[in-house]
Amino acid sequence: MPKLLGLLRHAKSDWDDIGMRDFDRGLNDRGRRGAALIGAHIRDHGVKWDALIASPAARVKQTLEAALPGIEPRYDKRLYLADVETLLDVLREAGDAKAVLIAGHNPGLQDVLFAMVAPAAENELFDEATVKFPTASFAALELAIDDWASLEKERGKLVHFARPRDLDPALGPES
Repeated sequence: MPKLLGLLRHAKSDWDDIGMRDFDRGLNDRGRRGAALIGAHIRDHGVKWDALIASPAARVKQTLEAALPGIEPRYDKRLYLADVETLLDVLREAGDAKAVLIAGHNPGLQDVLFAMVAPAAENELFDEATVKFPTASFAALELAIDDWASLEKERGKLVHFARPRDLDPALGPES
């Protein structure tokens, strides 16, 4: 049975305190609005996420608090600024979940999208996601795998892509 992979990039972070550690930086006002908006969109999408695995960075935690209250994430420190191979390793540990949502950072999330979609499966959504995967973006990929442990590259098709600016033009484009 195919699997569903969701990718949620954290919302717009706050850069007011340039002395703050990157890991500890939270969201700005626009980020909180974008997170709430994309969260409502994800819930309206109708998928029951069996697992939510997230980076423990403050901006990811605040994104999830605003976007998906009531869904308990499993925080995994490997996801903080993770590359493709690390993200795939974490996904291979997803067990019997049918639908897994990963919340984290770029460039890793966008790179996973690129790695999972075979050239023959590229479509208009993929083309749009390659232009930019901005903060608080959400993508869903159908994966032609029966088991997360057997996850390999180029086994997916992008079936959904949304950015906050798609839902409310006042939230984009980013500068």
